[in-house]
Amino acid sequence: MFCNQCEQTAKGTGCNISGVCGKKPEVSALMDNLIFGLKGLSVYANLLRREAGIVDDIVNRYTVEALFSTITNVNFDPERLVKLLKDCQTLIVSTKGLCDNEGVKVPQNEYTTWTPGNDMVEMIEKGNAHGITTWNADPDILSAIEVLLFGIKGIAAYTDHAFILGKKDDSIFGFIHKALAAMTDSSLSLNDYVGLILECGKVNIRAMEILNSGHKEHFGTPVPTPVSFGTKAGKAILVSGHDLLDLEYLLRQTEGKGIFIYTHGEMLPAHGYPELKKYPHLAGNYGSAWQNQQKEFPEFPGAILMTTNCIQKPAESYMNNIFTTGLVAWPGVKHVTRNDFSAVIKRALELPGFPEQPGKDIMVGFGHDAVLGVADKVIEAVKSGGIKHFFLVGGCDGAKPGRNYYTEFAEKVPEDCMILTLACGKYRFNKLEFGDIGGLPRLLDVGQCNDAYSAVQIATALAGAFNCGVNDLPLSFILSWYEQKAVAILLSLFYLGIKNIRLGPSLPAFVSPNVLKFLVENFNIMPVSTPDEDLKAILGK
Repeated sequence: MFCNQCEQTAKGTGCNISGVCGKKPEVSALMDNLIFGLKGLSVYANLLRREAGIVDDIVNRYTVEALFSTITNVNFDPERLVKLLKDCQTLIVSTKGLCDNEGVKVPQNEYTTWTPGNDMVEMIEKGNAHGITTWNADPDILSAIEVLLFGIKGIAAYTDHAFILGKKDDSIFGFIHKALAAMTDSSLSLNDYVGLILECGKVNIRAMEILNSGHKEHFGTPVPTPVSFGTKAGKAILVSGHDLLDLEYLLRQTEGKGIFIYTHGEMLPAHGYPELKKYPHLAGNYGSAWQNQQKEFPEFPGAILMTTNCIQKPAESYMNNIFTTGLVAWPGVKHVTRNDFSAVIKRALELPGFPEQPGKDIMVGFGHDAVLGVADKVIEAVKSGGIKHFFLVGGCDGAKPGRNYYTEFAEKVPEDCMILTLACGKYRFNKLEFGDIGGLPRLLDVGQCNDAYSAVQIATALAGAFNCGVNDLPLSFILSWYEQKAVAILLSLFYLGIKNIRLGPSLPAFVSPNVLKFLVENFNIMPVSTPDEDLKAILGK
């Protein structure tokens, strides 16, 4: 195996024995086989859309689910991947038939004639033959292909979240198929891929936009809300991941059962949505970011539900208490659907639950609607000198050494500066006391990773108010990354022309020296150094 798609990849180069995330070699091989098959399927889908105007919703839906399944910390179950591979073959046959019927000519090559293998053993063998180390390409083109691939994986995640809320845009599916099909064309140059990478950033903005719309229409517009980190006396269920719809279904199914629901990780922002916070048994938040679950979950005295990505290998101490739903899978962990969480509820009722325990409250719900609602105060504070600078300090958290940088950076931000934060990286500092500036909290929690859309809207509105570009604002981006959704967000920032981003705790292993040089020359992206050095460079003091 070889996998270098996440920030914690072994030795900073790539996992080649077993994944740091817990991914086994056979799972990695099945995923490599699946990506190869998706490229072939996308050749057919792209040509059907472009030349015959035919769009297959089943192919669209399958493509984003299959891509999302290969994101870090989502699907570790070989059997589930085998099914995806078989489904891919079925869809290739059907799309080929449509192309034949419409007279659409499709080049016959190793991608378009792909078959997954007859059984798991053959599928693994084929996957080993299709991994990244087998791609015969110039190192810089290979790097660009990986950047593009990981970017569309991130888009697929956001598109899937939006889809289940009834939101879709065919231009997003069309780009995903176009991008995957492009990876089969050996005639493309590095410049061609650069163009696709920037387009990927543009399309991801649209994906985050429709997801934001879906969240607001379904759950209401987030409002500033205190969230307790204490516990209530009673039975308990913990919900981790990102999927707000799963949380809503669980809240409905647990009404009147004497069970309190707690959020974990990226589910923390759920407390700011009116249609979720109306449930009195949505009790608060437990624990912190995804990488701490093996320490935090054994101490949770109830059932645990994992939605979307973020699962780690469950310890034996809570193996019987944890459940997966949606695309998340781990061998031996019971899988449930949002239509029937009865098994989760049953287990919660069997376990002891919490005693009453007070805890600290923190504020969430500062999406762009909330912040722009007080834009006049923010603008006046900047003009009067009350606010000297804005820092967006956020992104993915992780276990790799070096992430204490973000805690120290937030602590050292001067008191006349404001901090915007999002995603699970905020757990590094969101319990600290930052005070306020003129009645405005100095720390504003914008939301989940996909709420980078909100952060962009805030920055754009401020730039409009001051009649300048975003790069001219007293605004700095201090970002942490871990997986492929973060890649997609970074590409969106590049598309918007945002410069001087500081990224850490380390740079992606899949970015070649020449591609990095391009990013430095065009966007002045740079690695984080130390909090003191970076603050001095930004503020000049």
